[in-house]
Amino acid sequence: MRRLGRRFYERNTLEVAPQLLGKLLVRRVDGWELVGRIVEVEAYRGRDDPASHASRGMTPRNQVMFREGGLAYVYFTYGNHYLFNVTTEPRGRPGAVLVRALEPIAGVEYMMRNRGTRDPRLLTSGPGRLTKALKIDKRLNGIDLTTSNELFIADDGYVVERVARSPRIGVSGGTRRKWRFYVEGNPYVSR
Repeated sequence: MRRLGRRFYERNTLEVAPQLLGKLLVRRVDGWELVGRIVEVEAYRGRDDPASHASRGMTPRNQVMFREGGLAYVYFTYGNHYLFNVTTEPRGRPGAVLVRALEPIAGVEYMMRNRGTRDPRLLTSGPGRLTKALKIDKRLNGIDLTTSNELFIADDGYVVERVARSPRIGVSGGTRRKWRFYVEGNPYVSR
């Protein structure tokens, strides 16, 4: 398992997003190593993307998007969910990829306790579910995924065979852009 480095992230968001599929999101917390394979993501690009938090410029909430690629961008939404994104693009060009779903690999018992469910398909099949299962919250906003031992993304050589695309979910702007990428047929993709 090899951790992804800065060069992987500091590229065009639309290149990074589908290449995150099949990679491993690793969270170390409370003596546990929680691992999930990324099976669904959405791309968000700076000022020219009306669905992006960066479309209106830098704010205290989105300033992490304007920093270097490879950082965690975690924010609270809908009054009850944290969402986990990975920053992309070089410094000054805002971009991020929302991780929407994971296939649980390790630490499943701990994830079940965090989520209050025994159904593995309900653990991480949605962006709010996966942050609760992996205990990802605002404290991890801005953490460097290329150096952190708490949270990072790694490549174990797994190759995704079929990548599907669709419009992003739950956005009001940029609805025609097919910037949602997912592993076709994977049961952990959000519904």
